Amino acid sequence: MKKAFYLLTLCFSFLWSALRAQEVVPVTKSKVLETVAGQNLSIRISEQQRKEARADYRQTNSVLMPHIALSYTGFTTTNPLAAFGSKLNQEVLTTEDFNPLFLNDPSRTTNYATVLEIRQPLLNPDGYHQRKAAAIKMRAAEFQTTRTKDQLAFDAEKSYMQLQLAYQSVEALQTALEAARANWKMANDRYEQGYLQKADLLAVEVRLIEVKNQLQLAESHVMNASDYLAFLMGKEDQVLLKPADSLMVSGTGPVAVNEIPLSRADIQAARLATEAHAASYRANKMSFLPRINAFGSYQLYDDDLFQGDASGYMIGAQLSWHILEGTKRIGKTQKSKAALERSKLSYDQYLSQSNLEMNQAVRKLSDARNKLRLSKSALDQSRESLRIRTNRFKEGLEKTADLLTAETQYARKQLEYYQAIFELNYTQAYIEFLIKE
Repeated sequence: MKKAFYLLTLCFSFLWSALRAQEVVPVTKSKVLETVAGQNLSIRISEQQRKEARADYRQTNSVLMPHIALSYTGFTTTNPLAAFGSKLNQEVLTTEDFNPLFLNDPSRTTNYATVLEIRQPLLNPDGYHQRKAAAIKMRAAEFQTTRTKDQLAFDAEKSYMQLQLAYQSVEALQTALEAARANWKMANDRYEQGYLQKADLLAVEVRLIEVKNQLQLAESHVMNASDYLAFLMGKEDQVLLKPADSLMVSGTGPVAVNEIPLSRADIQAARLATEAHAASYRANKMSFLPRINAFGSYQLYDDDLFQGDASGYMIGAQLSWHILEGTKRIGKTQKSKAALERSKLSYDQYLSQSNLEMNQAVRKLSDARNKLRLSKSALDQSRESLRIRTNRFKEGLEKTADLLTAETQYARKQLEYYQAIFELNYTQAYIEFLIKE
């Protein structure tokens, strides 16, 4: 027993030394939220996704804006048709070029062409709706980014409270450890005086070991909570964060509501996703209609490099109508219609699930308040019970087992009380997150 006791004490000392060796950095909740908003990787990823959606929308400007291309081509040929056409474009044809001998067997001809082409969409029904769908997706991405920031702020607040709870648990167990040591010393003195049995002394030593083990686990929880909060804050250096304030009940909490606001960012994003699917469905139906595009080109030709003595232009309009492409467009339209219906059902499901979470959170808030009240009463009673039994044990009027039971109960009630505070604060913060617009 003594060997195990000393071994556990040594391990605890090593862990405590390692914990103290880390740089302890005090942080406030406001500083945590500010740092998370500015440096959290998930928020930065969401910002890039928003920029991707904006870039996708800008690509649809091609439905309205002209397409301009500039090319420069050079070649040499003895092909009869190409040679004759090149001279014709260069405006250098002579009567001799119409000689059948020259037409059928021309000499090597060199041609350099500079071509500026412009295409202007005039009527593109499916493209307009695709552009509208991209605009809606861009707005949805903005709402989703906003909700991501809200989610990370809530996670940071929750992690901060968990760190508070971890430190509070360590503090409670340190107090329990001091009491256990005092009881062990008192029991050991009584044992040496012959007033206590060996079994009772061993029971006190077992209790002391249990408290040390619990404290060691609590110290590990502190480091784990600190590491996760540092991760949310985007910190890469190994530091030990410590809340600037202790765990306590944070106000009365939000006013409970029966339904979530439809203006909440993620609800807006889900609604816009359905609208985007509707626009895509209309775009696919419009793909059966013809398109009208205007076009124009300006050409420069010469037989010398980077010259352009001959020129010409072409202006026109094109009506194109893809009447049948097998069943490709039919299947694509059917798929977009199914995606629209699925999106509508997903929106209804998401809204129903969100309201369910709200109702559960409201009930949990009531339970947390009741639990806190009962935990506070139980803590006061266990504290008084421990005081009475400790005094009676000093006078030899109390059994060792009863003292250890009272001490264990008081330590457990302390932890339950702090856990009740955490649950109340967490539930209040969660409801605030659910109703945040």
